[in-house]
Amino acid sequence: MKNIQKFYPIQTWVNNPILRKVSVEIEKIDEDTTNFAQELMELMRLYDWAGLAAPQVWKNIRMIATTQWKEVKNELKLIGKILMINPNIIEKSKEIVTSDEACLSIPNFSGKVKRHKTITVEYLDLKWKRKNKKLRNLDAFIVQHEYDHLDAILFVDKLIKNSWKWKIENFKSGLKEF
Repeated sequence: MKNIQKFYPIQTWVNNPILRKVSVEIEKIDEDTTNFAQELMELMRLYDWAGLAAPQVWKNIRMIATTQWKEVKNELKLIGKILMINPNIIEKSKEIVTSDEACLSIPNFSGKVKRHKTITVEYLDLKWKRKNKKLRNLDAFIVQHEYDHLDAILFVDKLIKNSWKWKIENFKSGLKEF
């Protein structure tokens, strides 16, 4: 298997034209789409991240990979992964909560963002079947974050004023990229 991290490097920084371009809908499932979907899921695992959107790895198509979590005895446990094609958030709760967020595309940086506590997302799976999923808390925050990538929005665009921070141990490497 090719080194997919080398083949699909993470796109970084706020002025990146790939990350700032709205992604196009996927018209059909073919071999290329299926192969890329599998690679996107594998990349999410290799980068050890909670979610990944296609634009983050050079593809301006409407596809995201996400994880699902469950709190068990005050500890979060990974319970699944979902690939979403052409996702659409069709329902949002009125309740808004603050989420601590970071992103592979903005290395060494984190901050607080306001997100809907509960959402319902409609999407297609790899069999081109329409699915609906109601998500809460962390699962909802992850999908909203990745969904924003498809619309050329980065979490830094939504930061609560004065809530951001650099990871101190990586401060110098982060500055090199600015």
